[in-house]
Amino acid sequence: MKARNKLNIFRTIDDNRAVLVRLVVGLIFLTEGIQKYLFPQLLGTGRFLTIGFSNPSFWAYFTGTFEIICGSLILLGLITRLASVPLIIIMITAFITTKWPILMTKGFWPWAHEYRTDFAMILLLIYLLIYGSGSWSVDLKIINGPKS
Repeated sequence: MKARNKLNIFRTIDDNRAVLVRLVVGLIFLTEGIQKYLFPQLLGTGRFLTIGFSNPSFWAYFTGTFEIICGSLILLGLITRLASVPLIIIMITAFITTKWPILMTKGFWPWAHEYRTDFAMILLLIYLLIYGSGSWSVDLKIINGPKS
């Protein structure tokens, strides 16, 4: 029973549909995380300071690190469901801190324009959370075990 529960985290659909979703999500989060380190004033600490985070340096690098690690895991298709959860939390936080104020101050259409990418990313992450990483993934190789 315990071995079966441990394998549930790797459970995935056995088709190749998820590979494109993984490529989009993984590459976007990986590159966004790296940019928080490369361009701290624009996308890292400076951005988090502008948004109003206390201790913006910590939160920028904390977020960037999770984006790099989880984006890489999703690209590989390794513990994809688990890797999706912190990224969903990041997206919810981004919505609350950056998109909600736009909706409240500028209205629906400016908000819809600004939220379009975040909305797509949230839906793709939910897809990965529900269906897993698909057939071209490390998760499926773990579930299937070594080939004899």
